[in-house]
Amino acid sequence: MTGIAETAFRPGLFVSLGRIGRFTRVMYKPHYLLYGVLWVLALEGTAALVSRPDTPWHPTGATVARIAIVAVVLLYLRMVDEQKDLEYDRVHNPDRPLVTGAVSAAELRMSMGAIAFGAIAASLLLSIGSALMIAAVLGYGLLLWGLERLSESVRTNILLNLVVTYPVQLLVTAYAVLSAIDTGEVGGRWRTALVAVVFAGAFLQFEFARKTSRSNRPGELLYSNALGANGSAAASMLFAVVAVVCEVAVVQPWTLGGAAVVIGWIPLALLLIPAVGAWRFRRSDDAQYPVVPAVLFILSLYLVLIGQAVVATRS
Repeated sequence: MTGIAETAFRPGLFVSLGRIGRFTRVMYKPHYLLYGVLWVLALEGTAALVSRPDTPWHPTGATVARIAIVAVVLLYLRMVDEQKDLEYDRVHNPDRPLVTGAVSAAELRMSMGAIAFGAIAASLLLSIGSALMIAAVLGYGLLLWGLERLSESVRTNILLNLVVTYPVQLLVTAYAVLSAIDTGEVGGRWRTALVAVVFAGAFLQFEFARKTSRSNRPGELLYSNALGANGSAAASMLFAVVAVVCEVAVVQPWTLGGAAVVIGWIPLALLLIPAVGAWRFRRSDDAQYPVVPAVLFILSLYLVLIGQAVVATRS
């Protein structure tokens, strides 16, 4: 009987792994992974530059581990979103894998359990604090799922939904910084906390850009439904300005030496990218706000922050 059960189990497991693999290819595209890698590197590098200005920063083995952990946790959160948004997706995104049956809720939950175990175990190798912080991220993802099932307002009011859901991004940021403090790449200074504002602003400019439309689309979760198209576009641009101004104020590029003096001022020039997107939206009849400039801004900013941290020395 045991042999028969094992024979039946193995093909089923391989089928599930294949379905999860296809889900990952569809819902976790390479640019999501690229974003996660650049996020951790830019965050750690900027936090190190702010907190330990006299010590050159470079990625370590612990940095690589954090990148891998954040990458799989972002996939975990994608799986949570797929399940908590199921009813919404049946109406507005009928081609999503869970809606079409390309993957089952049970398979997603099995994968989430494996990811949670692996992420916590790997973080525990870095520090106890790292394990506790990543557990908080995973737990908050589940809490969001529960809140949206219990509260119609959280599900349907996009601004309230943002207030409730965005802290998971802050928790990932806190995980990366606190873990880097534990492993020695970042110093524990109060100014380090201000770095979170830079990354919050950069992400929110993209978040508002991708959910802004000139057309009236009742039932869809768009910031333009609540703020109007121009209000939502202005919010996206404002968040970009907040990110850049905070970055310059915290890093203080005028105190840097070498190539970092030049690199440190590039973020101000990068504001031209979302500004062009906003100008194009105002001048055109396109229904959808252009997302490409928002993506280009956030990726370019992170690359500049990484370069700045690598070459920075204080004058």
